[in-house]
Amino acid sequence: MIANIILVHGAWADGSSWARVIPLLAAKGLKVTAVQLPLTSFEEDVKAVTRAIALADGEVVLVGHSYAGAVIGEAGNDPKVARLVYIDAFAPDAGESAGSLFAQFKSAPLNAEIRPDAQGFLKLTETGVSTLFAQDLDATDKAVLYATQGPVNGAALGGTLTAAAWRTRPTYYMIGNNDMAILRAEQERMAARMNATVTHVEASHVPMLSQPEAVTQFILQAAA
Repeated sequence: MIANIILVHGAWADGSSWARVIPLLAAKGLKVTAVQLPLTSFEEDVKAVTRAIALADGEVVLVGHSYAGAVIGEAGNDPKVARLVYIDAFAPDAGESAGSLFAQFKSAPLNAEIRPDAQGFLKLTETGVSTLFAQDLDATDKAVLYATQGPVNGAALGGTLTAAAWRTRPTYYMIGNNDMAILRAEQERMAARMNATVTHVEASHVPMLSQPEAVTQFILQAAA
């Protein structure tokens, strides 16, 4: 069993998006770190993950949700990283970015609820969070998610990978069947390209909040 689990959140989120998974992993005796991405640039986000890897004592299972699939694809080239886990995540190859993959995808319903500000940071509307991003959470959880969302610099989504860590490591991919941000069919294509070990969950784009037990079991499978 690999003892170190590093969890990386996606856009419109922060490390608290793993709050329901962390205690379940800790109860199994694993050392868990939830990275706080600045979401200001792809390079800075990769650096944040790299710093967390450097502090780990031994091998690491690196877990990324959504946009963080691109981040862990780059940061995961660190020799300490033994396994990769993608949760409803982008999985770019070398020379690709989350944004370049997104441009190839069939348009997801959430796209219409993304709003840029004057500085080029993107936020989700309240309707987007409630009906398309986290539609399987209760009203209180939706309100918290909307209020605490981390705006992402649109340019960060264009950060390209120099090398894709999934090409040289065992990789696991969880697909949310009811995802309205990255559609199921697109996730299935990315997972197949990676030759990943795949599981499906009846969840929105945030299964770590709506189905934390399933996400935990999948991470434990990778760690084993």
